[in-house]
This record gives sequence, C-alpha cells and structure tokens, in this order.
Amino acid sequence: MWDTGQSEGKNMAHLYDFPLFRPPSEANSIIIQATYGCSHNKCTFCGMYKMKKFRVRSMDEIRRDLEILKNFQRSRKLFIADGNALCIETERLIEIIRTARSIFPEIERVSIYATPMDILVKSMDELESLREEGLELIYLGLESGDDEILEEIRKSCSSQEMIKACRRVMDAGIDLSITAITGLGGKEKSYRHAKNTARVLNEIRPKYTAFLSLIPVEDTPLHLRIKKGLFTPLSQIDHLKELRWVVEDLSYKTIFRANHASNYIPLKANLPDGRDEILRLIDYAISHPEILKPEYLRAL
Repeated sequence: MWDTGQSEGKNMAHLYDFPLFRPPSEANSIIIQATYGCSHNKCTFCGMYKMKKFRVRSMDEIRRDLEILKNFQRSRKLFIADGNALCIETERLIEIIRTARSIFPEIERVSIYATPMDILVKSMDELESLREEGLELIYLGLESGDDEILEEIRKSCSSQEMIKACRRVMDAGIDLSITAITGLGGKEKSYRHAKNTARVLNEIRPKYTAFLSLIPVEDTPLHLRIKKGLFTPLSQIDHLKELRWVVEDLSYKTIFRANHASNYIPLKANLPDGRDEILRLIDYAISHPEILKPEYLRAL
C-alpha cells in the first residue's frame, strides 16, 4: 500500500522497527514511530503489520529517536507512524508533536495514519487541539464504500461510520487524504464496489483522493479465499473499468491520484476539471493493454 521506508538510508536502519510504511507524499518527512504495528490489524487484504505486535512506544524512546534524527535530517514535515498512531491518547500525541517541534523548530505540518474508529473515539475538542498543535493531515483507508465488502474485509466499521468520522476530521479543520482500492470486491462485486465507493466519497468530499489496485498478499485471509475459489480477482482491464466507474461519478473538488506502484497506469488530476482527461487515458489504456504495467513491476 505504501513505501516501506527501507530505501531511506542505512543511517536510519537502527532507528526503526521495519517494515516501516509511509504515504508516498511523506518521502521527505521526518518519520517517528510512535507505535509499532496497527492496533486493528484484522483487515483481510492487508499484510503490512502481521509480523508486528502492537505497542505504543514510550516518550523516552520517541525523544531519543528524534534526537538522533536531528543529526542527519531536516524537514518541514513530520509524519507520525506506524499504522494508526491516532489511536494514542490525545495528551500523548500533543506531547509527541511538541517534543518534535522543540527539536525540529522548522516543522510546519504534522500528519498521521488513522482508522475511522480512532477518530470517532476522540471528541471535537481533542481533534481541534491536535489541529492547533499542527496536525494538518490525516491519512485514512476507506477501502470501499460498500457495507457488505467492508464487513467481508473486517474493516470494523460501516460506510456511515466512515462518513461520520471523516466529517468530524474536516469540521475540526484537518485535511483528509482518503485511499480506496480497486478490485476489493472481486469480479463478483466490482460494479457495486465502484458505485458505492464513489457515493461515499461524494458525501465525504476529501481534499485528497487516492486509488490503489489490489495486490493479493500471500497468507492473508483474502489470499486464502482466492486459493479456495471463493474470490475472483480482477484482470488488468477490469481494474481500469472499475476505476472508470468511480471517476465518472465523483462530483467534488479534489486532488486525485492513482499513480501508486500498484496501479497499472499512473493517473493524476485535479477533479472535476481533469475528469475528461482521466477518462480518456483510461479508455486508451483499455484499448491498448500493451502499455499497462506488468504484474511483476507492481508493488505495495
């Protein structure tokens, strides 16, 4: 789903509990692991943190890592990892941000991963306090807007809870970057996955909208379903058709990206202005499958 961070350089290797995942847009950010792993860690398609036992790290550990990082990294952006670090108590998150800013006074923007349930257990006062401390961007995996698919992948929330959580974030003045995944409903539910995902995105209206293409991860529950013939993965063309169904329905202003390493063709535009160009590129790729990224080059 995201870059592993293992290319960040040997100097950082002793700081992190690998694998370290971060959004592509955080490539040049200061990254601090406030947690190890994901507190949920049940999604059937995800293998990102299966090898880690979830733990909230102590302030002494975090402060030590920040002190080491200041010797060889400077950035105006701070990304708080691992999987859903917003689950940490608000007072601790504020302490982490303040500590980071005392060591890196140039920090202007703080971002973090979150699940909808992490957001819903925080009050508006807590979210607004985090925004005042510099939390400007939350990355959230919508994955699908279809309730049946959300239940199948064990996302532990409904589409309405997704919408409620996202609106709370935006009402607090924090930007949202939402990710969905083509192919998550399989061949059997492709159209409804696309249409319901577009419907929910239209209700949320996030500033950033990103799409990945499903890559089954070995030994995950979804991969086992595929092996048993209970889930039919999409073909390359099916992924593009599904993405087209989404894009043609999106009706809000957003920075749209489908240029992750998992996608068969790189697509980016500001919607709705760039919708026709995105649809044209998708149609061209469907008609010329030879230009699509081969499977062996796709990555999470």
